[in-house]
Amino acid sequence: MPAPPVWLLDLDNTLHDAGQHVFPRINTAMTDYVARRLDLDPAEASELRIDYWRRYGATLLGMIRHHAIDPHEFLRETHPFPDLHRLVARDHHLRDTLRRLPGRKVVVTNGPRAYASAVLRLLGIARMLDGLVCVEDMRFAGRWHPKPSRRMFRLIAARLRVPTARCVLVEDSIANLAGARAVGMRTVLVSGLTYRSGARADRPRAGGGWRVGVQLQSISLLPRLRSRLR
Repeated sequence: MPAPPVWLLDLDNTLHDAGQHVFPRINTAMTDYVARRLDLDPAEASELRIDYWRRYGATLLGMIRHHAIDPHEFLRETHPFPDLHRLVARDHHLRDTLRRLPGRKVVVTNGPRAYASAVLRLLGIARMLDGLVCVEDMRFAGRWHPKPSRRMFRLIAARLRVPTARCVLVEDSIANLAGARAVGMRTVLVSGLTYRSGARADRPRAGGGWRVGVQLQSISLLPRLRSRLR
């Protein structure tokens, strides 16, 4: 029998809906941090935050490369969620979905460990997982390499002691999926509705050029369609 896959599961907007409440809070906190550290007005800070996210895949990288900020301070101050329990609800359908997936299940997120661990506990799935890779773990040779870094995807597979072809990245980000696909991983696009800055955005669409293996509206469909992965 072929070996079961290793599922690399994104967290926000893949395992839970972060778009309506969580992401707007993070975006506001990041804008406030950038404005405070660089003495910018809110509009300038927001524009710079978005620019760094588009250029580097994470605002954190731009702030490190161009402004030498303390990354741990940035992560701590941009994820303030004393009321997280009101924003994340336990999802029994998600628990059932994970039970039906054969193989190891590892959450891979660009979020900080404290935040990700709290979300997984609130979802009631922390004990069902075989690992958690957070942005603090995405460092190599003294530099940070969050998703969609191809080097980091290879390193994650090496840490798990499996070839990249055994890994399946399940994500809502097309850019992250493209990075994983480039190193030989199989890919699943979760294209449910997302929210950005409080406004509903279009569902992500892979398009022929991206060559995403499977596109699903919800992760709950994954156990039924895993045979389509290629």
